Amino acid sequence: MAIDLLPNDCSNPVAALAFDYGTQRIGVAFGQSISASAKSVTVLKAKDGIPDWDQIEKLLEEWKPDCCVVGLPYNLDGSESELLMRAVKFANRIDGRFNIRCYGMDERLSSKAAIEQVMEDEGSKKKTAIDDIAAQIILENWFTEYNTQV
Repeated sequence: MAIDLLPNDCSNPVAALAFDYGTQRIGVAFGQSISASAKSVTVLKAKDGIPDWDQIEKLLEEWKPDCCVVGLPYNLDGSESELLMRAVKFANRIDGRFNIRCYGMDERLSSKAAIEQVMEDEGSKKKTAIDDIAAQIILENWFTEYNTQV
């Protein structure tokens, strides 16, 4: 796998845009390391894993993150999933197209946690995609790792 999990220097606060990569939908969240908090932003449609790159560019211009974090879909036993290499390729394409550093974060159980969070919420999102909430959880977990390196 050719994607770093954390920067070499974690002493500076960072703002990050996170992606929960999928072949049909890509969840997006934004957050910052000072509070280790993130918020869901949107869910992008993808066609066989290929996003509308103009939408990605607009998100990068709007949120101006210092870096991006892409969820790495390992199998529950820690082995590589079929989707893992596609997620790494997605991260590398963001880096190559937009010259913004991408990091990876193990996303095992983030979708399950997102579903549980939506089910606890009595309102609005029960029948919508949970991919943006999964991206939020991925980013919050990454910030936890980031902040422990300081």
